[in-house]
Amino acid sequence: MGGPKAPKDPERKRQGFYIMRNKQVSGFVQPDGTGVQFIYLNDGRLLSSARIVGNIADEAMLEMLASTEGFRKLVHSIGVSVETGNSEEQVEFALQMYGKRDTYGSGTTLRMQVPADGMEYILELSAKEWSDDDDMPGQIRFVFDKPQAAGEDAQAAVSVKLYLNDGFTAPETEEESAVDFETPYYQEMLERSLVQTGNNARLKKAIDRAKNGEDVTIAFIGGSITQGAGAVPIHTQCYAYQTFKGLCALAGKGTEENIHYIKAGVGGTPSELGMLRYDRDVLRDGAVTPDIVVVEFAVNDEGDETKGECYDSLVRRILASPNKPAVILLFAVFANDWNLQERLSVVGETYRLPMVSTRDTVVEQFYKKSGQGRVVTKSQFFYDCYHPTNTGHKIMADGLLKLMKAVDESPMDTDDLNLASVKAPLGDAFENVRLLDRSQNPAAAQITCGDFAETDEELQGVEMDLNLAPTKQFPHNWMHTRGREPFEMDICCTGLLLISKDSGAPDAGCAEVYVDGERVLTADPRINGWTHCNPQICFRGREKKTYHVEVRMQAGDEQKAFTILGFGCLD
Repeated sequence: MGGPKAPKDPERKRQGFYIMRNKQVSGFVQPDGTGVQFIYLNDGRLLSSARIVGNIADEAMLEMLASTEGFRKLVHSIGVSVETGNSEEQVEFALQMYGKRDTYGSGTTLRMQVPADGMEYILELSAKEWSDDDDMPGQIRFVFDKPQAAGEDAQAAVSVKLYLNDGFTAPETEEESAVDFETPYYQEMLERSLVQTGNNARLKKAIDRAKNGEDVTIAFIGGSITQGAGAVPIHTQCYAYQTFKGLCALAGKGTEENIHYIKAGVGGTPSELGMLRYDRDVLRDGAVTPDIVVVEFAVNDEGDETKGECYDSLVRRILASPNKPAVILLFAVFANDWNLQERLSVVGETYRLPMVSTRDTVVEQFYKKSGQGRVVTKSQFFYDCYHPTNTGHKIMADGLLKLMKAVDESPMDTDDLNLASVKAPLGDAFENVRLLDRSQNPAAAQITCGDFAETDEELQGVEMDLNLAPTKQFPHNWMHTRGREPFEMDICCTGLLLISKDSGAPDAGCAEVYVDGERVLTADPRINGWTHCNPQICFRGREKKTYHVEVRMQAGDEQKAFTILGFGCLD
């Protein structure tokens, strides 16, 4: 037997930067039995990851990441490492380019099998065939043979590094120390989370009742952060569940024996949709009476047409409940340090509500040096430019729990809130809005479906409560696939909202809404480009009478798909 051959000289190490570094991922169950973690790169996410994780400040380089053409000019190869408890496991890495003609169907997808042994494996771009229809980097997928098991922690830690073509440079990778939650700096950071305790009566009563062994329910309503996006696994590492567990430890018996949990976050949606979801997703159509409700829309409400009136109306709707629940306003934050706290905090100030700000908690310390007050870096806090990591979710939960502990240790205020005598600072026109869909018709509207007669099953799904299986949003809908006959409705009201399905599908068409023969809006499901729920105001503030409403497919789109998810009606 001969001796070993001399190894090849190592290739020159190219400069590069991470877009993911020891990121926790899990595989969510798919119809084929595999488990997949989707990590989206569009809408500025890839650029944000390059800034935050890779420390890239060169705007020209960042701009190249926004298109497939630029990506290929910049990136020579991609280094991928995956580490699980089983080094023999193979995990598929896929990078999908979104297409110009068909977002999800006409672009290139690069694939590589990666052993889960923690070693870096290289995918070279020049060795791949590319589609002429490529538009932009769209998403990364990690595909596991089996999905995440119930109760299991993250399935893998993954890193993805972009190695650059000749002529481009990247900064040295900055080493990060682990987040120390025991340091005095962390407690100082949490001190900034508490905007105000407000009038503590409702929250303190709920805590006291829980301590006495009475049944108490805490509910969370908001956007994708409340849904748990960025948390791995999403159902047990999200801020909502961590807050719930902390409340159990503070006021219960350390278990869920008498404290109950409702999570109702829906990604990509503002309080304009939240106010329409509240009865079904939080109250469960009357089956649940929450005692504490955390409202989180500070990073979603840029899409609220009313610029805060829907938020104010939702808060008033909750406060007016007969059981007088406590309402906590939570202000999350994006990686660019932005939220709508200044707009929305006036609601909490007016009604003297407890308020917690994640922005105030973390942003100031992001810009300090390690050892001089910085506890957590942006790359440690953010999973992408919009959502927190497990660490970020923990910090959000700790802010809420700090509020609860402060209230628990304080004397009880007098609950003197009289909504009728308090003017809504942003408006209350939608306080009593009601959902109308195929399963419920509170306005006794007369409806003729026309060619909107089918039911759409391909809907936005969200992980509610502790469920990993997605719950479909607005399943009682009216779907159009082809035909010219409009959806018609005669309804007595003063205002009306349309809830429609957004979609990136190439066969999605536009619909026009007419009220008494006048076109009031055009709903284009492809503006946002992905499957989710979109509320729009048809009219408001009109005389209460019966209006004839028609939803018609736009000329030329009669053979395309459009889904009416429901309506919001105002008496």
